[in-house]
Order: sequence, then structure tokens, then C-alpha cells
Amino acid sequence: MNLIVNGTSGPLPAYAYTGGKPFDPTLPCVVFCHGALHDHSVWTLLARWCAHHGHSVLAIDLPGHGRSTGPMPASIEASADWLLALLAVAGVRGQATLVGHSMGSLIALEAAARAPNLVQRLVMVGTAYPMKVSQALLDTARDAPLKAIDMVNAFSISTLAAKPSFPGPGMWLHGSNRALMRRVLAGPNAKGCDINLFHHDFSICDRYANALEAAVQVRCPVTMVLGAQDQMTPPRSTREIAAALKAHIVTLNSGHSLPAEDPEGLLAALAQALR
Repeated sequence: MNLIVNGTSGPLPAYAYTGGKPFDPTLPCVVFCHGALHDHSVWTLLARWCAHHGHSVLAIDLPGHGRSTGPMPASIEASADWLLALLAVAGVRGQATLVGHSMGSLIALEAAARAPNLVQRLVMVGTAYPMKVSQALLDTARDAPLKAIDMVNAFSISTLAAKPSFPGPGMWLHGSNRALMRRVLAGPNAKGCDINLFHHDFSICDRYANALEAAVQVRCPVTMVLGAQDQMTPPRSTREIAAALKAHIVTLNSGHSLPAEDPEGLLAALAQALR
């Protein structure tokens, strides 16, 4: 689904995957927001399930990622404004569930705080606050992004051979995630970001400092789905924000790449949240 969304650089084309069904704004909408250097494709399984079980779906490409034109907004807060503008253009007026992974979870949190009457549920996957990024990884993302992609792969996936894996048994998670991140980094819409898109994404996560203030404004039920073996956003880093949001915690035997490493467990947690 192609949309024109007002961003910091004016109206720009944006893309959202609708789960294999035409988008119907009269249905309860589930909105998926990906993490750093990813795109809508990480949500394919969950998006299709929702679209075939009574929901409309918008699995978005953030600006500069995948099929959405850049540049990426300069902060988590500005990204949340862009997300809300996209929902308005799509005709979403209420009963929206926001699902975000990693960087996307912070964007979803900020959007839920800014539009509490719009957001019915919030699901934060592989999240933490503060979502600090080590200076070594920030520097590598700036100076040698392909090396940084390999580092993040090593930190994000807890096993070399997850079974079952996504999109099918036997899929090599490290190779598929590496290929996705390289494709997004080199994509035609990744132009115009600060230095490069990878460094930009990590930087806005590292700088975000508004989560506890945002939590006060959130009125909807919150579910956090965490990876027990997550080295990027370890579960211990969620305690303060989880308490502020009164979140229901689901812990899966996974690393940071929960949508790929435990898609069935994540789907079960989402289905429970939607009920």
C-alpha cells in the first residue's frame, strides 16, 4: 500500500504492507514498526495472521527504509509524529494496536503517548530503556557499517540453527538478517540520512530520553515481549519502563531478533495481547 505522508522534508511516498489483504480502515488496525536497518518484511508472518483474523494491517517501512522515501526523521519523537501522520492518511481513526521491535518499540511508545485516544494496545518487542548503544558500535556503524552489521548479527541471534525458523525450517537466520540489513543500507531510499542510515538509527535510539515521561501519557494495556538471551536489549534493562507502563511481560527463549528467531512464540504473545 502506497501513501503520501507529510514529513520533515514535506510530502513523501511511504509504503506499508497490508498482510495480503486490501486495507480496510473500518477494521481494528494492527500497526507494525520495525527496528534499526530493517523493513516491513520482518513482520510478514504476524502481519498475514492479523490480516486473516479480523484486523486491518499496516506493516510500515520507516522513511529511508525499504520502499519509503527518506530522509529518516531526526529523533524518536519526530518518527512518532511521522507514524501518526501515516495513520491519519490511511484513515485509521481508532482501535489501533501498535507493535514495535527495538527502535520501533520506542517509536510506538512515543506515538501511544502522543495519541492516547487512538491507540488501544501497545506491544513492545525486544525493547529497553534507556536504549543505549555502545560508543564502539556507534563508531563502527558510522565508519564501517558492513562490519557493524556483522557485529549486530552476532549479538542479536542466540543460536546458529533455530528450529523452526522464519520464513521456513532450515532458514539461516544470520545470513538472512545480514542480507536484509545490507539491502536496506544500500537501498535507493536510504539517501539523505546523517552519515548513513545505520548510524542514524542507532543514534536516535541512543539519544532518546523521553520514555518515562511518555509512559505517563499512555492509557492502553501494554505487553512487552522480551528475549531471555537478548544481548542488545537485555530484559534487566526494561524493569523501570515496564513498571512505569504496568506492562505484562512475556519472555521467550530467544535473542534480540524475536520475529525471526521465535516467530511462533511472538505470534502467540501478540494473539494473546489482541484478545
